[in-house]
Amino acid sequence: MNSEQLIALDQQHVWHPYASMDNPPPAYPVVSAEGVRLRLADGRELIDGMASWWCAIHGYNNPYLNQAMQAQMSDMSHVMFGGITHEPAVRLAQRLADMAPAGLEKVFFSDSGSVAVEVAIKMALQYWHARGQAEKNRMLTVRNGYHGDTFGAMAVCDPVNGMHSLFTSVLPQHYFCAAPPLGFDRPLEDTDLNELEQQLKDHHQHIAGLILEPIVQGAGGMRIYSPAWLKTAAELCKQYDVLLIADEIATGFGRAGALFACNYADVQPDIMCLGKAITGGTMSFAATLTTSHIATTISRGEASCFMHGPTFMGNPLACAVANASLDLLESNNWQKQVKDLEQGLHKHLGPAVSADYVEDVRVLGAIGVVQVKQAVDLGRIQKMLVDEGVWVRPFGKLVYVMPPYVMSPEDLQTLCEGMLRALKRYFNA
Repeated sequence: MNSEQLIALDQQHVWHPYASMDNPPPAYPVVSAEGVRLRLADGRELIDGMASWWCAIHGYNNPYLNQAMQAQMSDMSHVMFGGITHEPAVRLAQRLADMAPAGLEKVFFSDSGSVAVEVAIKMALQYWHARGQAEKNRMLTVRNGYHGDTFGAMAVCDPVNGMHSLFTSVLPQHYFCAAPPLGFDRPLEDTDLNELEQQLKDHHQHIAGLILEPIVQGAGGMRIYSPAWLKTAAELCKQYDVLLIADEIATGFGRAGALFACNYADVQPDIMCLGKAITGGTMSFAATLTTSHIATTISRGEASCFMHGPTFMGNPLACAVANASLDLLESNNWQKQVKDLEQGLHKHLGPAVSADYVEDVRVLGAIGVVQVKQAVDLGRIQKMLVDEGVWVRPFGKLVYVMPPYVMSPEDLQTLCEGMLRALKRYFNA
């Protein structure tokens, strides 16, 4: 198929994420990916600033990851996990437990980030049920949060400013409080957690857990907040006997500049969700980690087990490539990679703050955000970005990048400058 045929058939049959099927905008056909570049069917190459929605941290077509998958396929691509185990899963579980904040020793595998969040919520509910406190069956969360698109996950996303208000009437009803104030270095003020503490004080007897994205709220606004706020929130959870669930799906494995964003605040959550970068962007996979205490309590409850079990849980192919991705994370010195990206993002995006259409520029680790004053038209600005030779996927007022860790300084400069030129062209048209 040529590009025109591919696009025509795509528009006829394929429903893309958060896209209309009524006069859908054309998608850009990609025929191959290598390193940090996507090659389009028309021959153009784009520097990828999105790392395929933040997961391709080692770039594309990485030979080490490819070899790991090829070797595993020669043994088995998949086998059921019920009553069966295998070395890739066991090794991965041990490595994740060793890497994670202290105490997170038990690992439950699933196949996507949304499911990892569903698992975490079910763990919290089943834990309190096993404790004889089944009335603790609601969640508490902060506004501007995003935790996924399945029903349990949607219920703890921001019900007003999020993407799921259409489903509010049929979702479980949980407790919400004010989002953390913006600013990684912002000093903590006495009133910053007043609403959170009031919700805990009033409803802790019904709250199973506080779920939040540590330090960086992703799709709910690309908001970066302070470790001091997170640390205080964790202390309040202990005070009111509420579990802390850390959704590190976007921030895990170094994206925010720490291996896990919880590490910035020296916080040990009771449950932690991982996904996205866990396989280096090669396969859909996720994990939910918890403590021995929670796992044992659930296992001694009425059901005598945890009531969840995805068909592709512990997929050997995904486990093998996840192990390989962790190898690369260590051998490539992710700390230096992310620090270099952070410095480059500050340097090349920072000047945009002086533009009259820009409200804010913020950077943390391998995350760079330009927040503009009015929402952009995605189809229009996407074409301008592609014309600049860069792949960036804005939403609302946020034009941001989360590049692969392997991006060179030269490519990062080209990415950022292309993004800013497209923005200037868009707002000055």
